[in-house]
Amino acid sequence: MRVFNERGYEGTSMEVLAQRLGITKSAIYYHVSGKDELLRLSVDRALDALFAVVEEEASTNGRAIDRLEHVVRRSIEVLVAELPFVTLLLRVRGNTRVERQALARRREFDLVVSDLVEQAEAEGSIRPDVDPALTTRLLFGMVNSIIEWYRPSRGLRAEQVADAVTKIAFDGLRTGSRKPA
Repeated sequence: MRVFNERGYEGTSMEVLAQRLGITKSAIYYHVSGKDELLRLSVDRALDALFAVVEEEASTNGRAIDRLEHVVRRSIEVLVAELPFVTLLLRVRGNTRVERQALARRREFDLVVSDLVEQAEAEGSIRPDVDPALTTRLLFGMVNSIIEWYRPSRGLRAEQVADAVTKIAFDGLRTGSRKPA
C-alpha cells in the first residue's frame, strides 16, 4: 500500500510492486489475484478498523455527545495506527469497482457519525444551527487532514493528537467569554 500511496493506484504496476517487495510477480499472484485485490485488502483494513470503533461499547452507550467524542478520538487512534492504509482509503477517487465500494463504505461510516451528531443535537449537547451532515464533514475534515502532516517519527503520540482535536472540536478555541464587538 505504500507504493500505491507514493505512485497512485493507476501508476503502480505489479512489476513495480514486485521490485519494491524484492520478490517475483508470480510470488505476489500466489497470494492475491492482482492489484485490485491488494487495493481491496488495504482499504478494507482501514474501513474494518473504523467500523469496529462505532461498534465499541463507548460508541453505543451513553449520551450522544460522549459517544461522538469517543468515535472521533478512536478514529484518530485508528488513523495513526493504520496510517498507510487510511491514507490510501482517503485517496481513492472511485475510478475502479474496488474504489467505488470503498467510497460507499466511507459514506456508510459518515452516516453513522452524522446520526450521532443529530442525536447530540437532539439531546441539546451541540449547537442546532449547523447542519449535522456539514458538522460531520467539518469534524472529519479535521481528523482526515492528519494523514497529510502526521509523522510518527516526530514524537507526537496518537493520544496527544486525539486530545487536541477533541478539545478544539468539542470545547472550541476560545478561552473565557467572547469579547464584545
